[in-house]
Amino acid sequence: MEPILEIAALKKYYGKEPNLTRALDGISFQVMPGEFLGIMGSSGSGKSTLLNCIATVIAPTSGAVALHGKCITTLHGKALADYRGKEIGYLFQNFELIDNLTGRENTSLPLAESRERLTKLADYLEVADVLDKFPAQMSGGQKQRIAAARALILDPEIVLADEPTGALDSKNARSLMEKLSGLNADAGTTILMVTHDCNAASYCKRILFIQDGVLFHELRRDVPDETQQAFYGRILAVMAQLGGGSANVL
Repeated sequence: MEPILEIAALKKYYGKEPNLTRALDGISFQVMPGEFLGIMGSSGSGKSTLLNCIATVIAPTSGAVALHGKCITTLHGKALADYRGKEIGYLFQNFELIDNLTGRENTSLPLAESRERLTKLADYLEVADVLDKFPAQMSGGQKQRIAAARALILDPEIVLADEPTGALDSKNARSLMEKLSGLNADAGTTILMVTHDCNAASYCKRILFIQDGVLFHELRRDVPDETQQAFYGRILAVMAQLGGGSANVL
């Protein structure tokens, strides 16, 4: 099976010596079709910078990001617009809904003809009853599930989720992660999620940990009978070392 996404020797530097900041310092990995991959690390580790390079929000200093073998770091014009609008779905921490549009209008912005898919997504995400409400009339959990529907409406190649539970309480965070996990398991949706939340990360199949702009550890939930709680415990153990300066995690 060929990877859907390849990250090769990706670097993002800010400033100049002696004040050079290496936000990303040569990261390489692959995301396989249907994978639910988590990216974790402490604040300032480079995980959001990584996601923003993949989303073409920022340009890397060097290295490559390829979707189905096509380098996206060199895209321009219509090709770049198609990548951002059709090939990736982006789920933001703070929802990023347009206040004067209803849930239906926010979700249908990318493609007006997607009524049938919207109906199915809204039913699955349990937001059918708020589609005609404005964001101010929704709870935080409803806003994020509307945002999830928007990210999924075009059936993108990969969904990029940036701290999707960061603005939610524990109940709504669990509900969102159950929905994303279900989409991954049942529909084969490929998800790459940046998170600091160990509970959210426990829904992933694999987690890459970043520290100081480099990958230093990987966890896989590849034991058939491993429970989510057991995987959560292993995540906590790594994050505990991260918080204490985990140079010798490996």
